[in-house]
Amino acid sequence: MRIERSESVAISPFAGNTSPVRNGGVFITFEGIEGCGKSTQAARLAAHLKNTSGREVVTTREPGGTDATKQIRALLADPKADWNPRAELLLFLADRTEHVARVIGPALDRGAIVLCDRYADSTTAYQGYGRGHDLERLHELNAWASLSTVPDLTLWIDCDIATGVQRAAKLTGGPGDRFEKEPLDFHRKVHNGFKQLAAEHPDRIVRIDGNADIDAVSAAIRTAVEAKLAELS
Repeated sequence: MRIERSESVAISPFAGNTSPVRNGGVFITFEGIEGCGKSTQAARLAAHLKNTSGREVVTTREPGGTDATKQIRALLADPKADWNPRAELLLFLADRTEHVARVIGPALDRGAIVLCDRYADSTTAYQGYGRGHDLERLHELNAWASLSTVPDLTLWIDCDIATGVQRAAKLTGGPGDRFEKEPLDFHRKVHNGFKQLAAEHPDRIVRIDGNADIDAVSAAIRTAVEAKLAELS
């Protein structure tokens, strides 16, 4: 299965910041629209790395990657909630700061491989491209909220938009949360956001064909991860 990379233009969702020294830790994020299969693939990769890498592997997610921020996740997902777009954004950013400070940063400092289901690229795609927040300001806020912690590798699982939304609804009996309830045009804008980010950051973001069967997607992900681990070793 081919892994596609896009050509580069220059805007950073982290406002030009780079990651601090991590004592050998590796930070890998999974991104994509609703129903793309990233959570399944993150779990598969975690099992593979635990069996083959000989390293600590930490799996986490956003929002809700700490005990405290699980409450933020519930607030953001509540299909009955009608958040002001700025309030929604600030909740995501608060979640990220706590998550990086309590989970991601310490794990990287221990030298672990950290696998995160969604991170700052989702904020750019959903709140920037989807909700229409100013991208330059959003990049600065992402850098600030993430404590300048940038992924070593981002796996963008790119699937057909209608298929992804239908998959998500089927899994939850849905639509199961506020984002699954959004109209298809919103998901198109989000998808375009991920596409633009991949074009801007080809050295970090690898596009994975999420329309392929589950084993082919897993194989493509392992290839990308093994290449990155070799590069960083």
